[in-house]
Amino acid sequence: MEDLYAYDAYCFDLDGTIYVGQMRLPGVNRFISSLRSRGKRLLFLTNTPVLTKEDCYKRLLSLGISCQPDEILTAGYVSGMYFAEHAPDAKVLVVGEEALRRELRTIGIEITEDPYQSTHVLVGMDRKFHYDKLHLAAKAVRHGAALLATNPDNSCPVPGDVIPDTGALLSSIEAASQQKVSVVIGKPSRYYAEKALQLLDVDSSRCLMIGDRLETDILFGQQNGMKTALVLTGISSREDIGKTDIVPDYIWPSLNECIMEQQDHSKTSNVLQVEKA
Repeated sequence: MEDLYAYDAYCFDLDGTIYVGQMRLPGVNRFISSLRSRGKRLLFLTNTPVLTKEDCYKRLLSLGISCQPDEILTAGYVSGMYFAEHAPDAKVLVVGEEALRRELRTIGIEITEDPYQSTHVLVGMDRKFHYDKLHLAAKAVRHGAALLATNPDNSCPVPGDVIPDTGALLSSIEAASQQKVSVVIGKPSRYYAEKALQLLDVDSSRCLMIGDRLETDILFGQQNGMKTALVLTGISSREDIGKTDIVPDYIWPSLNECIMEQQDHSKTSNVLQVEKA
């Protein structure tokens, strides 16, 4: 095993990597503590649009995970950054929950419920999605609003289940409006990577992306010059790797087993160094 601590910066997905629901996954605290003790830079990158940066910060703290608010990026917050840079005068019709609206308002983006006044439709995960929301979004797109999505995920892991995510809702709006999405802002987008690397202030080759989903987390790392590690505590499995050309640099059953493997490697390396001496 290569030295786990050889990188300057580490990016972590949240759902399925750090926690599932309100349960912290095994080995997370030990791993993060070991990185911090070595002065590594950390970012927590989540595609969820149903939690704000502040929500994620509070959840991590409640699980005993040391972090700072500026070490967190959410797909909702980065969506706000995207509008601020590319369409600051946008009037956005939001299909999503209150957390997404709060993230947009924090950055000063105008939100509208009028499909005839909207310049953009932004789709995020919405656990109260219904026919009227579908109709409203499709109407706005048919009248010229650009269709965007916070993230491409079709599903999200929760304790004992997997629930529909943004991608599933987006597909229905694409079908109803007969228009395809123009921009997807969350992982694996280059825009999200640019924002993360600006915060880390490191070259992408010196960064390790750790996540549980091949088509978002691992593809995100690969397309943006990072090394990648897949943990098998969330969505993607070993079998899934054989069905795609997205192959991570490392595959770990969990962060806990990764730590244990690294400790065994370190002990072996120390013995070899003594024998060589």
